[in-house]
Amino acid sequence: MRTWPTLEWEQRLWAQGCRRLAGLDEAGRGAWAGAVVAAAVILPPDEGIAQRLAGVGDSKQLAPAERERLYAIIVREAVAVGVGAIPAEAIDALGIVAATRQAMALAITHLAVPPEHLLIDALRLPDLPWPQTSLIKGDARCLSIAAASIVAKVTRDRLLVELDQQYPGYGLARHKGYGTPQHRAALARLGPCLLHRRSYRPIREMFEAKGLIFLNDRGWFNYYLR
Repeated sequence: MRTWPTLEWEQRLWAQGCRRLAGLDEAGRGAWAGAVVAAAVILPPDEGIAQRLAGVGDSKQLAPAERERLYAIIVREAVAVGVGAIPAEAIDALGIVAATRQAMALAITHLAVPPEHLLIDALRLPDLPWPQTSLIKGDARCLSIAAASIVAKVTRDRLLVELDQQYPGYGLARHKGYGTPQHRAALARLGPCLLHRRSYRPIREMFEAKGLIFLNDRGWFNYYLR
């Protein structure tokens, strides 16, 4: 049976005097192409926000049209929304976890007001100064994180639809850079493009098979066209 996120964690912190709680989540960690996108959402310290955001949950469990509808409500109701994106080349250089942390840190800098506490899906951000609560499956448990998951997912999906025009043939608007059979077939036909994460095994193996990839002394993946 599906469960919905609640205000349990927000209510605990509101009771302690924290009013600006930033929920944080990302989209695109597992994709083969495109940026990893993170969002930070500060909801008003008002228990009525749960009713106004009815239907907000883990973005992966929602249909695209429903995510778009809820995105508009979240942006309207939130105290502040910030988004950060880290591109594929940085993911290859840093690794996906470090890149995700950077995207989250960037999203926080784009908030209109500074947070007092961070509610984060799964990760911790050790380089940031704010108190933090990390929640496993936070997008299914915490309303602020669920709202951030929808903002991140919708933002990234829109970005991949735009990039589909610049990199035709891969079907980015359809699969959003994830490793679907359609995407794999397009890669076999066209080869990787600049949006692809060359450190990810399916892409790396394709470059290696063509003799186009090497690992330099800083651990960065680069490629040549011979």
